[in-house]
Amino acid sequence: MCLEPWAMWLYLVALVGLWKLLRLFRERQVVSHLQDKYVFITGCDSGFGNLLARQLDRRGMRVLAACLMEEGAEQLRSKTSDRLETVILDVTKTESIVSATQWVKERVGNRGLWGLVNNAGIAIPSGPNEWMNKQDFARVLDVNLLGVIEVTLNMLPLVRKARGRVVNVSSVVGRVSFFGGGYCISKYGVEAFSDSLRRELSYFGVKVAIIEPGFFLTHVTSGVRLSSNIQTLWDQTSPEIREIYGEKYLASYQKSLNGLDQRCNSDLSVVTDCMEHALTSCHPHTRYSAGWDAKLFYLPTLSYMPTFIADAIVYWTSQKPEKAL
Repeated sequence: MCLEPWAMWLYLVALVGLWKLLRLFRERQVVSHLQDKYVFITGCDSGFGNLLARQLDRRGMRVLAACLMEEGAEQLRSKTSDRLETVILDVTKTESIVSATQWVKERVGNRGLWGLVNNAGIAIPSGPNEWMNKQDFARVLDVNLLGVIEVTLNMLPLVRKARGRVVNVSSVVGRVSFFGGGYCISKYGVEAFSDSLRRELSYFGVKVAIIEPGFFLTHVTSGVRLSSNIQTLWDQTSPEIREIYGEKYLASYQKSLNGLDQRCNSDLSVVTDCMEHALTSCHPHTRYSAGWDAKLFYLPTLSYMPTFIADAIVYWTSQKPEKAL
């Protein structure tokens, strides 16, 4: 017999509701013995890494926090329990990574490393591509991509031993590139590296998650620092480039960057909650879209639009060079 249309809709709503309940139940299942699990986090001087270290410490996990500067390490230790330990790490230097790996190995022993969070990153220099040179690109890629890869390769035997988790911090600009320089390129690379790593490590019970935040107020998105960086890039360009782009372009670019702080979300816990779920849930997601801008615009909409539409949106919302056609 045929169902009435209203009955079909009722069944559909019931199925969707049941699916939502089952998903909620799965997402709330937490791995056991969290207090015995070690998590190594890079970039803990400030921002997401600093907050995540404090968050996991409050939860009773054994946090191994890597900071670039001793000052950052001291400040973090002053705000956390005695369980949390710090180490100085420069992800661009092989000897520093090898030393940190040995330091971690001494602490985790036969238990292995439950969680590796590749969070360290920089955004400067960023700007129009032809305002930069190869070294400007390399500076960012060395931290954001090659640093992630080398830290992961060194820590992987410890993570495999624990059948643990790798959490890599990408960005919405790892899916949609809005500006030049190494930052967007590095985040696209993190996405690709994480995808290949996830598939390879699935045979060993290791899970890999990607965090894709929208725009949040951190050291990386500081409008003052980004605006100063643009001025530095402008000053080092050739007279020909300055003539093509013009002073009005520079002023407009700096104005948009100076207003970035007001457009960024200041609640960093939106991102660190995703990281925590990736580390503690029995069923972590493959990708986490952090922030409403990521959830509603950048990832589900702009990244899946036909390219010519995305290009048109960027074209009409961006400042134009003085000698543009």
